[in-house]
Amino acid sequence: MDRLTEMEAFATVVDQGGFTDAARKMGISKSAVSKHVSSLEARLGARLLNRTTRRVSPTEIGLAYYDRARRVLNDAGEADALVTSMQSAPSGLLRISVATDFGVNHLSPVLGDFLQEFPDITVNMVLNNRFVELISEGFDMAVRIGELEDSTLRARKLTETSKKMIASPAYFERYGRPARIDDLNEHKLLHYSNASNGAVWKLTAPSGEKRQVRTAGWLTVNDGQSLLNACIGGLGIAYLPSFLYADALKKGLVEEAIPNLPTETQGVYAVYPPGRFTQPKVRAFIDFLVEVFAEKGPDTW
Repeated sequence: MDRLTEMEAFATVVDQGGFTDAARKMGISKSAVSKHVSSLEARLGARLLNRTTRRVSPTEIGLAYYDRARRVLNDAGEADALVTSMQSAPSGLLRISVATDFGVNHLSPVLGDFLQEFPDITVNMVLNNRFVELISEGFDMAVRIGELEDSTLRARKLTETSKKMIASPAYFERYGRPARIDDLNEHKLLHYSNASNGAVWKLTAPSGEKRQVRTAGWLTVNDGQSLLNACIGGLGIAYLPSFLYADALKKGLVEEAIPNLPTETQGVYAVYPPGRFTQPKVRAFIDFLVEVFAEKGPDTW
């Protein structure tokens, strides 16, 4: 007889407390369940069940075997579910969390292509600038930039972005251009208020020394696009990712403040809850993003 079926019959008898209910649960006859269990006991050379006219209960050996058998059966069930899931067409509601700046500039423009390719998926994309707890807040996945704080999540790297200090030509003409990190103390800095480290910039000197800069400025705001607009308007120097400033830099609207500093890079990741397998809708969107950002890089936005 099939070993897995024998295990299932035995485990179901233990779960249901008897052969009659086990047979009903499995959809086979009581005698068939009894034969499966007897065959298992004969193969193992051990009595797994105590049988009386009133009740059935596992022996000490049977209880130990039940724990392992149940694990095997659960794994087999998950394996079947994995195959079924991977073959099914992606569908259902996909809830995505993403930072406002990245979502507006780089996800919103490509969502139409994704939905055209997967018409059975509906997307709810939530744009915000706070850390979101995926599982407790009901999100299927998120796009995050920089160091990943939650190591329990699964992650797939999509691309990288660089960070540089930038300002407009008009600002440099009026206030001068800083030549080194210490010169920033004499300049107007534009800060991102939602940064976890507050109004502190972590920079690397040409020597490789790690430096921190804390200087007040004219503007603090929780939106990167607003900081870029302020830069273009000549209000000060901002420390922004290339996915925001790249186009403005190409057009000459902004310039790098201290070009000889080492470039800081950050990873862009798709993160999603851990599990034995990934939902088709999540896998489809991540694969789509990998393709979209295949040619993007630290300075190619």
